[in-house]
Amino acid sequence: MADVVLRKLKKSFGSVDVIHGVDLDITSGDFVVFVGPSGCGKSTLLRLVAGLEEATSGQLFIGESDVTYVDPAERGVAMVFQSYALYPHMSVRENMGFGLKMTGHDKSFIDERVNKAAKILHLDPLLDRKPKQLSGGQRQRVAIGRSIVREPKVFLFDEPLSNLDAELRVQMRLEIAKLHSELGATMIYVTHDQVEAMTLADKIVVLRAGNVEQFGSPLELYSNPDNAFVGGFIGSPKMNQLNGVVSSYTKGNANIVLDGYDGAKAAVPVSTKLAKGQKVKLGIRPEHFDAKGAAKLKVTIDVIEDLGGTSFAYAGGDSKDPLTIQLPEGHKVAEGKATSVAFDPARAFLFDADTDLRIR
Repeated sequence: MADVVLRKLKKSFGSVDVIHGVDLDITSGDFVVFVGPSGCGKSTLLRLVAGLEEATSGQLFIGESDVTYVDPAERGVAMVFQSYALYPHMSVRENMGFGLKMTGHDKSFIDERVNKAAKILHLDPLLDRKPKQLSGGQRQRVAIGRSIVREPKVFLFDEPLSNLDAELRVQMRLEIAKLHSELGATMIYVTHDQVEAMTLADKIVVLRAGNVEQFGSPLELYSNPDNAFVGGFIGSPKMNQLNGVVSSYTKGNANIVLDGYDGAKAAVPVSTKLAKGQKVKLGIRPEHFDAKGAAKLKVTIDVIEDLGGTSFAYAGGDSKDPLTIQLPEGHKVAEGKATSVAFDPARAFLFDADTDLRIR
């Protein structure tokens, strides 16, 4: 196990800056997930940690060592890729031990490491099979096992579950979480799926355009986002963000008039005194709608998704502020019908309309 520390780490491809001076402190034994939309730089940042990309400037430490310009093989890291990259002519045992064989370890040492990893990953009965005889989930476990046998300081995962179907992804998420618990190793994991991030991570790094927008625990990012981007990215379905304007500020409440909802109002508790006429975004999560809430909106329901235990209603699809509402069990809401929905303003978030920064 080892700390991973990034100091003003930058990466440019020619004149294009991809990573903009990232500072991060990843504690030994943590499971940290990099998330963000496509093109945000999360895989590039992981490859910088692995040594597969050379930093343009800044420093990278693993443990006590500055490894900014150290070869990948000497960093003490092991990487699991989206592609399993298994040798088709080798058995599971041979695939898992191949890296150790190439570094000159003897057979008994390799067998000991492979058997230990196979036991952790429940691959014991499969050691003599070839990759073509395995399911997708089993192949991914072999790829993870190949990393485990090296006993690295840091495990790196680059979207390892994206090639699996939905059921296998859930199963593999659980297995990776159990693996982290058993090994207690430092793990850095890249995904575009924020559900994976929320379920696996001790800490989440939210990236946008090569910058770290926020770094914290899943619940911290969910309940206390620093800006509208993080608020909208963390949570499923995503947070509703409604445009509005401040009508007044009294006794710690910003009184907001929402655009496009027949003058609907919400008194949102904030300590920052806001000026009359200031434009804001009001964020309310779909699961925070409550019939007892003081803020009420009149909407016409476009579509209802009944998912069994949970139902979602979608309204305002043609407007600039579409709305997603989680409905209570046994709801009587119908598509194409006007209805009134409500939320508690104390559960809402306010963001500056110009900067997208959180107003607290």
